[in-house]
Amino acid sequence: MGGHHANPHAKPLANQDEEAMANARVPIAFRDTCAHLLIPLNKCRRETWWNPNKCGHERHTYEECLYNSYLQRCEAKVQENKILAQRAAAEN
Repeated sequence: MGGHHANPHAKPLANQDEEAMANARVPIAFRDTCAHLLIPLNKCRRETWWNPNKCGHERHTYEECLYNSYLQRCEAKVQENKILAQRAAAEN
């Protein structure tokens, strides 16, 4: 189902290089688990004058990382709800 091809470069990273993000002028709101991919994407965008026909691979990798990060958060919430349900059942 789906045929989703996992891109190894689109992996969210918890520990980011704050200095590299500051030097690349990444806005604070975008300094998340995928900021390491936003740096080369923004560099490509600036070099190509934000041409929508360029930087497709970088943009796709960044967006896939955002999606993978979302899936990780959803899975963490499911696990948290399971633990809370088990604790509630144990108390009763």
